[in-house]
Amino acid sequence: MIRPAMTMWRDRSLQLIALVQAVDEEQRDDVIEQINKILNERDVLQSQIVQPFTAEEDAFGKELIRLEKDVQTSLERFTHTIRANISQSQAKKENMNSYVNPYGKMSQDGAYFDSKH
Repeated sequence: MIRPAMTMWRDRSLQLIALVQAVDEEQRDDVIEQINKILNERDVLQSQIVQPFTAEEDAFGKELIRLEKDVQTSLERFTHTIRANISQSQAKKENMNSYVNPYGKMSQDGAYFDSKH
């Protein structure tokens, strides 16, 4: 008999993987809130999963460890996507500022350099 905490852990892990698969930018804030909620639930469940384990629970635990690797890679991919979008938006903002004020980045020291010298 597998403990309910272990099966709930697996269910929450599968939910995390499904959440981060395809996320629209408009829904990203809601997805982040759901991810935080599920991670908090998993923290509570983790305290309920303690030794001793039966042979069946031991085999199930090995499956959970493999599943946990998938969760980690999915969450890393999700955070990488967010970081890439943030850097893109910052680059667009800088590019837009260069069109609005093209001489904004030039130093204004008042020196004039003659090309003949």
